[in-house]
Amino acid sequence: MHIDLVFKALADPTRRLILDELSERKEQTLYELMARLIMRHEVAISRQAIAKHINVLEKAGLVSSEKRGKYRLLIFNDEPIKSVMNRWLK
Repeated sequence: MHIDLVFKALADPTRRLILDELSERKEQTLYELMARLIMRHEVAISRQAIAKHINVLEKAGLVSSEKRGKYRLLIFNDEPIKSVMNRWLK
């Protein structure tokens, strides 16, 4: 894990909303995530823009994806955040 990538990922408000949604339901398809962002947070965003945000989150280790059938399942990983917090809050 690279700490700078975690901070970069957390710096964007849309990515934080994505993590909020994934923290509530650890596994979601891209479609489910988009629907939740639009309905709950009124975020107007394209599928391509969400995919770019997911890419940043994956590089930081906060999200992983897994192909299940024809769907891409997004899986939340809170370990990088815990690791960063533990570094200064021991």
